[in-house]
Amino acid sequence: MTDLARATSLLTIDVDAIVANWRRIASLIAPAEAAAVVKANCYGLGVAHIAPALFAAGCRSFFVACLDEGIQLRKILPGGMIYVLSGPVGGAESEFAAHNLIPVLNSLAQITGWSAFAKAGSAAPASALHLDTGMTRLGLDEAELDRLAAKPNVLASVRPILAMSHLACADDDTSPKNNEQLATFRRLSGRLPAMPLSLSASGGIFLGRAFRFDMARPGAALYGLNPIPGRPNPMTQVLRLQGKILQIRDVDSPMTVGYGASHRVARRGRIATVAIGYADGWFRSLSNRGHGVIGGIKVPLVGRVSMDLTTFDVTDVPEALAHPGALIDLIGPNIPVDDVAAMAGTIGYEVLTALGRRHHRRWLSRATEGKPA
Repeated sequence: MTDLARATSLLTIDVDAIVANWRRIASLIAPAEAAAVVKANCYGLGVAHIAPALFAAGCRSFFVACLDEGIQLRKILPGGMIYVLSGPVGGAESEFAAHNLIPVLNSLAQITGWSAFAKAGSAAPASALHLDTGMTRLGLDEAELDRLAAKPNVLASVRPILAMSHLACADDDTSPKNNEQLATFRRLSGRLPAMPLSLSASGGIFLGRAFRFDMARPGAALYGLNPIPGRPNPMTQVLRLQGKILQIRDVDSPMTVGYGASHRVARRGRIATVAIGYADGWFRSLSNRGHGVIGGIKVPLVGRVSMDLTTFDVTDVPEALAHPGALIDLIGPNIPVDDVAAMAGTIGYEVLTALGRRHHRRWLSRATEGKPA
């Protein structure tokens, strides 16, 4: 029995579409550099398959969240520049050097530690500086930057090759916060020696040329999420999630469906039980409000989403299409990730990163020809 036949759900990731999205952004922002944010296992979609494809397409700068992600990525990509957004934590400077990882220095303490490590004669890679322009998370605020600028020897010793910040409201092009942060970034970065600058991730890229500087750091847009909510998505969808029907039940009023009897059957029909639940990243908040698609026909989700199972009303679907063993689309060409997120009351980022480990995964590309996991 093949893995695919044994699987109860199927997640297909189109690596070529991800590469096409990166190329689209790279062309849009040229001559600025298009990096790639590949943290959280490429937002849950498989860094071992995606990062090499991006590198082969010409991407040379990659961003991850933490040291362990950086070490993993370096094993996959011997070349390329790998930035670690959390910076060195707990005296991990030697690990950064051992794996040739570039720390994003977020505080004076991290800068001091990296400076001491570099001055000790270690083969410390260059670094990036994170400036807080209004997100109020990581980064140097204005007072801390003034203290750093007063110590040119410390600044020189960490060898910064990039100054970066992060927009708080890039998904809202009407927010005055965007221009406020742009002005702050220009002012703060102007106190540093000349070096490449980076302000924008996916959303900021589409705010206009002024926000792109020397490098942009797309992440969500690479994986098909809409970087300009409220307008047509310029990015290609990259994944398809399908669940397998385990059983079809004939139902009629006054029967109920699922935990809590939250759905009451109003007419004679058929209910399909599908092998996917919140353990697989199909949110419980979709109970009685989400939908799937079979053969181009929308089928409403009825009852509560449970850990392993979800039920759909397939009354209007021909029996030849809705039967045990058939697949129902939960994310795909007719159900974009952002639409699923809206139904679940969350954002596309969370939908992607929540996708569970039980899905049988396929990566489609000309290089791998659909290599399974």
